Amino acid sequence: MPAPHYHVAVIGLGAMGAATLYQLARRGVRAIGIDRFAPPHDQGSSHGDTRITRQAVGEGAAYVPLVIRSQQIWRELEAELDVSLFEQCGVLVMSSGEPAAPQHGIADFTRQTIALGKAYGIPHEVLNAEQIRGRFAQFAGLEDNAVGYFEPGGGYVKPERCIEAQLTLARQLGAETLTGAVVSQLQSDNGEVTISTNAQTVRASKVIVCAGMWSAELLGAPFDTLLTVCRQNLYWFRLAEPSIFPPNSPTFILAHGPGEDDNCYGFPPIAGEHSMKVACEQRAVATTPEAVNRQVSPAESDAMFSAHLAGKVGGVTSQVLKTAVCTYTLTPDYGFIIDQHPHLENVTVVSACSGHGFKHSAAIGEALAQQCVDGKSAIDLSAFSLRRFA
Repeated sequence: MPAPHYHVAVIGLGAMGAATLYQLARRGVRAIGIDRFAPPHDQGSSHGDTRITRQAVGEGAAYVPLVIRSQQIWRELEAELDVSLFEQCGVLVMSSGEPAAPQHGIADFTRQTIALGKAYGIPHEVLNAEQIRGRFAQFAGLEDNAVGYFEPGGGYVKPERCIEAQLTLARQLGAETLTGAVVSQLQSDNGEVTISTNAQTVRASKVIVCAGMWSAELLGAPFDTLLTVCRQNLYWFRLAEPSIFPPNSPTFILAHGPGEDDNCYGFPPIAGEHSMKVACEQRAVATTPEAVNRQVSPAESDAMFSAHLAGKVGGVTSQVLKTAVCTYTLTPDYGFIIDQHPHLENVTVVSACSGHGFKHSAAIGEALAQQCVDGKSAIDLSAFSLRRFA
């Protein structure tokens, strides 16, 4: 039988892929989404219960319109499906110590965040150490020279629920999904792309690849040298009793020393869970999709508590209630790649997102669908071009 044909095929149905498939379906595009698992799942980069969202994105001005639009889309999805996707508890970005720890290649991430908040008119407060300690008892250990940026419009989104919501609506609107299918090859010819999988062969006029850590192997040069996969650990530490967390505590990002590894991020306690989720980012040790160690050792948990929580973030004990592992797929400058494949006609690449992609994903999906249907997107994506690596 001839391979089924679609106008657009989306490969990978994590954060970016689910958003893109939904937005294509909204526009009446005949589309299919393909994933090697059954999303939402815990094998990639789009899981872990909560992901920080913030409008003043210290990684760069090009991200600000994306996250603002994404937050609007989350609210639209919540209203349509009567689900909770976005918790607006605020976000607190802090630097404690001199010099401030660099993050995502930014020398002083907190002050860069403050500058972007001012430039875009994003409601926020700039707080000193005394003000932070007075409002948020969990940060009583901050050094006296600490500076903080508090954004009441930030908070966290729920990644698994966001993916499920968008895939549910995409299917209702006519999109198809092919799960449990591993894509082995993409071949462009005669203005179409043939997608070979272990389940079936699919043809499409356009393909959008959102394959995360599997992108380098699938896409070949130059992605096989540009992209690096790094394992990341997530921890849920038991709360101390009685709790010192104020009601409506914010998500937080804390740079607590001068080194690249002297930073962590975390979330407010969720009712009924008796724990706080916290993590840090490591970019020094690379891995592969096949070699990712999915188990977090007790030694890793102990090291996390000692290095990033003890004396710095209060209100939690050293007892770990839960752990998880995800991956970051990183570019050399920690920015996104959203561009046409240089060697495969009609193939758009969306990744790597370098560990800060989820909060932008809803708007990126919309922008990609606009490009497919209208020939251009409402939000400028040129900052994410491959040309910057030439």
